[in-house]
Amino acid sequence: MEYFLQQLINGITLGSIYGLIAIGYTMVYGIIGMINFAHGDIFMVGAFIALIVITALGLTVSTGLGLMFLALILVLVCAMIIASAYGWTVERLAYRPLRGSFRLAPLITAIGISIVLQNYIQIAQGARVKPLQPIFSGGYELMKKGDFVVQISNIQITIITVTVVLMAVFSLLIAKTSLGRAQRACEQDRKMASLLGINVDRTISMTFVMGAALAAVAGLMFLLYYGVIDFFIGFVAGVKAFTAAVLGGIGSLPGAMLGGLVIGLIETFWSAYFSVEYKDVAAFAMLAIVLIFLPQGLLGKPEVEKV
Repeated sequence: MEYFLQQLINGITLGSIYGLIAIGYTMVYGIIGMINFAHGDIFMVGAFIALIVITALGLTVSTGLGLMFLALILVLVCAMIIASAYGWTVERLAYRPLRGSFRLAPLITAIGISIVLQNYIQIAQGARVKPLQPIFSGGYELMKKGDFVVQISNIQITIITVTVVLMAVFSLLIAKTSLGRAQRACEQDRKMASLLGINVDRTISMTFVMGAALAAVAGLMFLLYYGVIDFFIGFVAGVKAFTAAVLGGIGSLPGAMLGGLVIGLIETFWSAYFSVEYKDVAAFAMLAIVLIFLPQGLLGKPEVEKV
């Protein structure tokens, strides 16, 4: 029971990171009906920006709590701003000029931008992994049986708390603000939304910007949790997050978060109880099973054809 509880905490933490990335996929798909295949690399860029800023500030585990909090806020803001600029650029270069073209054209262009970003970071930062000395320490002991201690670390608490807060904020933003109403209108019918005075181009650009900002948050959380990144993490995490978005129901924000948690839990429990080499197989097998019996995903809505 104690071992199960520890893996549950670990799985929720990992799933929270996947869920933040998956929201970007599902937001873009909900409006333009296409997958942003460069989104995982935006997550990677956000992680590298966070590492650069943390290194420049000289944060260590001995930094005071108040100063650490302010410094991490600065790191987060820098990562979100720069990643958002990359997200806006992807929309302008890969999607807007090809929006009226056949559906594969912007997807191919996005894959091209993904490769460009990977190689750009590889050239700029090198191909070696980039470590980060732990700057969070401590945690709380939840349960103890013999020599095994169930605990939740401060960084895990931070990741889960940030994810819950951001999920609540974005849900309110989409439900209550004018931008959210514009996004929902564009999701239903972009042409009619344009006729009603909504700036469709700006709404789509803001959607890419918001998704990139969330990916940057996930990049910072990933860096702090694992303490090591490289230029290839965007591809791996991007595929997992895309799987989470489809599993939860592509186009649904709660579904993206739920899918992220499911993928994180499957990976963690499979690694804990079976062979770690096949954890990805287990995650993708679960996706296949869900899509066979529930094609719209866990929380998705059946697509209605407009005639």
